[in-house]
Amino acid sequence: MPKSAHSLSDMHVIVDIGGDRRSAAIAADLAATSGAHLTGIVIALEPLVPVYTMAAPIPTDFIVAAREAAIAEAKAASGAFEKLAGAAGARVETIVLASIAGEGFTQAVRSLRLTDLAVVGQDDPDRPEPMRQAVIEAMLFDAAAPTLVIPYAGVDTLRTSRAIVAWDGGAQAARAVRAALPLLVLAEHVLVVTVEEPSKWGDDVPGADIATHLARHGLDVEVRRLANGAGNVASTLLNACADEAADWMVMGAYGHSRWREFMLGGATRDVLAAMTVPVLMAH
Repeated sequence: MPKSAHSLSDMHVIVDIGGDRRSAAIAADLAATSGAHLTGIVIALEPLVPVYTMAAPIPTDFIVAAREAAIAEAKAASGAFEKLAGAAGARVETIVLASIAGEGFTQAVRSLRLTDLAVVGQDDPDRPEPMRQAVIEAMLFDAAAPTLVIPYAGVDTLRTSRAIVAWDGGAQAARAVRAALPLLVLAEHVLVVTVEEPSKWGDDVPGADIATHLARHGLDVEVRRLANGAGNVASTLLNACADEAADWMVMGAYGHSRWREFMLGGATRDVLAAMTVPVLMAH
């Protein structure tokens, strides 16, 4: 029987080099539950020393050794991922990609452009993954992949019962909602929140249109306007997640124009830094 148009069939996850690989485990569980194929992407980044710290050129032996060590760590992470995914009953494959720091993630971006959902872990300040912020930016902006970011602490499983949708009527928010439908249809209750920004609304206050759209998908939807007393959209959204005991959140990812690289917009950057629930983003 063919799958519904709003189901997950092809998923990807960025596999952490170290740690407990929480995001990979959650992705594997979701893939097993939804019957999706899961591709684990392991990025080997050589820890090159900046040239300004060296009085002489970096020795070739050091570069080769660093590259070999990074690839060895990536292969070990690949094996650990396949083991945990197998235990979850997911259908998986892994791709190990070698990328010199600073040169981008061309191969990963190419793989992620055709995915129903990409999963990645939030950057953990106590156990940072190489260039994690840059990886997330590449997933959102270069690959335009629907991206589910998993907090580094406090979330062991993905619960979908209570969802919050951050809505401002914009294109990014609409893309995020469309990308989130395979998970939103599993929710028992969806709270659509609009953070008060009258200067951006014009004559129309957003909310009613998205409620109608989601209700047509059979969802139990509530719309609520949130005062932005502190003047910080991210804090207002995260406080709503806590107050409503939300399991996860959907929001558009915003970026400013770039000179050399994309810079995440303020609300997106702040949510990624302080998130306490999984957040599905799209740009």
